[in-house]
Amino acid sequence: MSRIKQLKEFLEQEPNDSFLNYALAIEFIGVKEFEKAEKIFTKLLKNDPDYTATYYHLGKIYQEQGNKDKAEEVYEEGIRLTKLKREQHKLAELQTALNNMLYDDDE
Repeated sequence: MSRIKQLKEFLEQEPNDSFLNYALAIEFIGVKEFEKAEKIFTKLLKNDPDYTATYYHLGKIYQEQGNKDKAEEVYEEGIRLTKLKREQHKLAELQTALNNMLYDDDE
């Protein structure tokens, strides 16, 4: 059974489970179904804004789509939240992603 199919089955039982939704979105990224991943991440941020791992991946999707304003907004919100929660590793990832995106714009 594919991981996507298995995760969808798990989500039938626990549709609001943040980890399962996050994992499904990551699987969609892996098979280059970015719109499906974006939809899940957006819903996840609405339902569980404290699930901070979401900000990096959603920002990356927006960045890849060329929507740098939205990517910057998502990265900055993730940075704000990870600072509050003292999640140093996630904070560093988000700051690096934002800095790289902004630096690439200046070239």
